[in-house]
Amino acid sequence: MSATVFAQIPDNLVVEGIPPIPIALKRDASRYLEFRTAAFASWHPTRREMLIGTRFSDTLQLHAVAQPGGARRQLTFSTEPVAGGQFEPRQGRFIVFSQDVGGGEFYQLHRLDLAEGKTTLLTDGRSRNGNAHFSHDGRWLFHNSTRRNGRDTDVWRLDPLRPELAEMVFQVSGGGWAVLDVQDDGSRVLLQNRRSITDSELHLLDVATRRLSRLTPASQRVVSYGSAQFSRDGRSVFATTDLDSEFLRLVRIDVASGGLTPLGSNTPKLPAWDVEAFEVSPDGEQLAFVSNENGSSRLSLLKLSSGKVRAVSGIPAGVMTGLEWHENGRDLGFSLAHAQSPADAYSVDVKTGRLTRWTESETGGLPANVFREPELITIPSFDQLKVSAFVYRPDSSRFPGKRPVVVIIHGGPESQSRPGFMARYNYFLNELGVALVVPNVRGSAGYGKRFLTLDDGFLREDSVKDIGAFLDWIGTDAGLDPSRVSVMGGSYGGYMTLASLVHFSDRLRCGVDVVGISNFVTFLTNTQEYRRDLRRVEYGDERDPQMRAHLEKISPLNQVDRIRVPLMVVQGKNDPRVPLSEAEQMVQALRANGRTCAYLMARDEGHGFAKKPNADFQFLSTILFLREHLLSGEPLR
Repeated sequence: MSATVFAQIPDNLVVEGIPPIPIALKRDASRYLEFRTAAFASWHPTRREMLIGTRFSDTLQLHAVAQPGGARRQLTFSTEPVAGGQFEPRQGRFIVFSQDVGGGEFYQLHRLDLAEGKTTLLTDGRSRNGNAHFSHDGRWLFHNSTRRNGRDTDVWRLDPLRPELAEMVFQVSGGGWAVLDVQDDGSRVLLQNRRSITDSELHLLDVATRRLSRLTPASQRVVSYGSAQFSRDGRSVFATTDLDSEFLRLVRIDVASGGLTPLGSNTPKLPAWDVEAFEVSPDGEQLAFVSNENGSSRLSLLKLSSGKVRAVSGIPAGVMTGLEWHENGRDLGFSLAHAQSPADAYSVDVKTGRLTRWTESETGGLPANVFREPELITIPSFDQLKVSAFVYRPDSSRFPGKRPVVVIIHGGPESQSRPGFMARYNYFLNELGVALVVPNVRGSAGYGKRFLTLDDGFLREDSVKDIGAFLDWIGTDAGLDPSRVSVMGGSYGGYMTLASLVHFSDRLRCGVDVVGISNFVTFLTNTQEYRRDLRRVEYGDERDPQMRAHLEKISPLNQVDRIRVPLMVVQGKNDPRVPLSEAEQMVQALRANGRTCAYLMARDEGHGFAKKPNADFQFLSTILFLREHLLSGEPLR
């Protein structure tokens, strides 16, 4: 009998309490690690060519695709992933893209000259920069930057061809300011001041005078304004808002008077869901928008002169992102992912309705029909509030009987689990026979503003009780095994994992916490300063004695003695959101209590693992952990 051969541990990883990974497991899982995605980023302004983000080696880089189904021509070459890019809007001579180092999220803007292949740093190399928007003529680039003090997201203007002349055009107070759009002539900038996901406002900045004027009306109620864009003539601003509505709806705001007019209101069957994205056509006559309907995306077109809405048919049910018109006024580009396909770049011809798939990303050689479609369930929670989940079940012909379960909880917390591609998790379904329950507990986005606030402040643990309701439901389902359930999640989902282990250790086998919050007070103290106030609105202000006492009470670190099952903790050293200390203190506390706690830390990652070798090692380690603690020796099939 030959000796077992194990995979080598990369030098950049700290690995504790994780057994060596057999080469046989790596080979067995390899097909599920070799999927690729293609994210639409931008149209070339003068020809029908796409800029996309995709990965050919270890990190996501920018590529050009000259025609549907054409070769992906790589443009950026770096060991660090590229976060996004856009063509210069007049001639497409260069691309501006965003990139950080080691997952630290201190994003820098760069110019890539296409004729020379040369890259130039546009920002200072130290601050955090984002929300970059060109003026229509391509002369100016407006963006937010923490360059002044590391905390406030001031508005800056730079000439991409002469970045040394960059200047701050408006000084703000707080980290929630964002550039949303630039008027076509570059004279005004549309800004959002976001205090929380449910509380924001819009402002106009006159670039010449540096004068800021509030666009949205003052209200005694908390109101949210999401996406916003200038009309082509600059006389109006289109926006999404939940003013007088439970969901984000489309409105037109008159710049001169501030008057607000709902759009599409003469269409009686306009769905009562959030409008999550929209784009104004180049001729200003149409508005394309995407509504989030129970997690699935629906594309529609609004004719601005008549207010009529027309749904675009023929697009597979899934999750759309990155909506953008081509300058020809006919092609709409976007990315689309669904349960049986990773994200790919598409376009739709708005005149003919024809859908064109530009890329077809690889799935490791696995045919699409092996990827399981989810079912949507809705159940009452402890207080009869309706909460929902997507449930993915293994093939019962291969895996008969009651199946073990992994409950996967999203982060945010103002995020949403949606029926996109499950990527590596398909290995759990197809090879381990593990069912996946992917819930949207209270506080999740997409179900109205009241639902969004039901876990705020002193209500935090009500969302944990929702997990208890799903555990109850698992016990009633004939195909699921309530004695073999694990929970995992990332970021806020990591907190939810830890909290679930605190409250339900008698009903869970184990948990996997990825970059999770272990103590709200230490988290709020140590998270990056530019985002601290936004997090205080969601979780509570630790400077208030009553709230501080509550946060200390509910923090998993202070209830660690109630966790009685094995835990795996995953963390990036450079995480600016949930600092390394959150993971380390949890690991130390559990081990001090004599509990099993595996630990994986990457020195070159931040808020989650973005580099393929690290992500692969994390997933293989998770498989070993679940095989030992969830499956209890159940053989692989």
